[in-house]
Amino acid sequence: MLKQLDNVTLQFKQEPTSAAIGKYEIAVAEKGTGITVPVQVVEAAIQVDDKHLLLFLTDDVPYEEILNIALIDLNAGVKEMLTLGGAYLTGSFSDLRIFPEAVEFSFIGDTTWRVEIPAKPFMKLPFSKDPRGVSRPVALKHYIKITASPAPARTDGNR
Repeated sequence: MLKQLDNVTLQFKQEPTSAAIGKYEIAVAEKGTGITVPVQVVEAAIQVDDKHLLLFLTDDVPYEEILNIALIDLNAGVKEMLTLGGAYLTGSFSDLRIFPEAVEFSFIGDTTWRVEIPAKPFMKLPFSKDPRGVSRPVALKHYIKITASPAPARTDGNR
């Protein structure tokens, strides 16, 4: 059962440099977890179960907002992180709705995004694509399922 948390924050740990991104430690109820992420704003935090959090994170960069969606294992660190958005795309995280098995939200355009965390990791072949605007590291095992309805528009406005 998914549940929204309001006590998850990010604590500054390492200044970004020209060669490395900054680091921010995830804190739950003001207690550091030792787990760092490269973004600075928690848009929403969802408790998946006793040891997993689903975080929606941004850098708060105007006119180039990217949403990072991270599954965190409080014992093992970041399990998977997806990015949604891109250069020159403006987005605003809004309309969060939590269901027993999924989370829906709006970010860019008039698309409703849906995120699910399956009970077991799943395999995703490289040629089976995520919705337009989503990128994730290449791996055989994935932990976050994401869908979009309607499909995100192309730059020319067509779907």
